[in-house]
Amino acid sequence: ILDDPDLKDIDPTVLKHCHAAAAMCILEAGKQKADISAISTCLEDCKLDKERIEQFCTEYQKNKDALEILLGSIGRSPLHITDVSWRLEYQIKNNQLHKTYQPSYLVTLNVENSDSGSHPDVSFSCTMEQLQDLVGKLKDAAKSLERATQM
Repeated sequence: ILDDPDLKDIDPTVLKHCHAAAAMCILEAGKQKADISAISTCLEDCKLDKERIEQFCTEYQKNKDALEILLGSIGRSPLHITDVSWRLEYQIKNNQLHKTYQPSYLVTLNVENSDSGSHPDVSFSCTMEQLQDLVGKLKDAAKSLERATQM
């Protein structure tokens, strides 16, 4: 969007805000399964002119089925981490046969989605510093959550 020559005269911050607002409007309409009259009324309340409302509704109607399929695949609740496992991996050589001697951690998060019964695992590899950073961020998040629940 920022590279579009027709939009070069618009402040990039304003453009990003407009894009975010349009995306939120589309997602909410899809989530609520709103019909064209409800969307039109909402956009009229936002002071959009009739021509733009008609164009928006036409494009929304064309893509409504795909949007609903996409929203259905996302689910309604975030994944919950149920367990974590890790192992230390020690790389002695790389693919060019140079000696590296680099330790890394292979971390697997067992996750659960309450919307669907599936339990996909999320796996990643990280260095000691990255793992320490992750643990620090998790501790910060836990403290923030604890503070929020005490209010």
